[in-house]
Amino acid sequence: MTTTATRPAGAKPRAAIEAKTLRTDRWWLAPVLTVIGLTAWVAYATFRVFMQKLYWIDAYHYLTPFYSPCVSKGCYPAAAEFGRFLPDNPLIPFAALSLPFLLLFRLTCYYYRKAYYRSFWLSPPACAVPDGHANYSGETRFPLIFQNAHRYAFYAAVLISLINTWDAVLAMHSPSGFGFGLGNVILWINVIMLWAYTASCHSCRHIIGGRLKHFSKHPVRYRLWTWVSKLNARHMGLAWITLATLAITDFYIMGLAAGWWSDLRFIG
Repeated sequence: MTTTATRPAGAKPRAAIEAKTLRTDRWWLAPVLTVIGLTAWVAYATFRVFMQKLYWIDAYHYLTPFYSPCVSKGCYPAAAEFGRFLPDNPLIPFAALSLPFLLLFRLTCYYYRKAYYRSFWLSPPACAVPDGHANYSGETRFPLIFQNAHRYAFYAAVLISLINTWDAVLAMHSPSGFGFGLGNVILWINVIMLWAYTASCHSCRHIIGGRLKHFSKHPVRYRLWTWVSKLNARHMGLAWITLATLAITDFYIMGLAAGWWSDLRFIG
């Protein structure tokens, strides 16, 4: 006995289409650009993290965020605001105390998960395009089950953002006292963007108002939740902007330390 699929009365049979997708636009462009952008940034950041030099300007107290907090015994004493206690080893980054948590925060970020799932894993590469994998178990198995650690990585990211803010405050320095230059502008732009990205995090939005049953009873938290929700709508853009500000800040300080250019000073 043979059976056929049940269809609503009057429905036409599904068309037999051999093509994987009928999309005619350049749906592949976004995944390709994402692969190029993330690969380039990771390559640059890895090179700089293990370079272990050209990260500190003593005259102005500029410290690149890739080396903050500098806690290795190989750090310049003036750059080690929180002490030097990690072994001085070429395989251990000077900021090994913070980098794993920042990496975890970025890797588990809801936007970045979408970005590298679609681009590197092709899961799926775009809407209306088949998944590149035969099976899909979601984030319920190892290692993707650790994506649920994002809410905890958020707390570490807040702490590290506070440290970056402290670095920017200390950088308001010159050999004669208070000072302000182009490097300070770049450092502060980076810090502000990092705070915006951190505050726009989905976990932050949930912590502020996700469990409230009655916003009317919590007007302050409701106002904060509304503000964070507006930032949350720009989470993707902030994710990319902060990658750019981190790289620009680091490159500028590296150039100063290498003597490629001088800092434009406004005060001091």
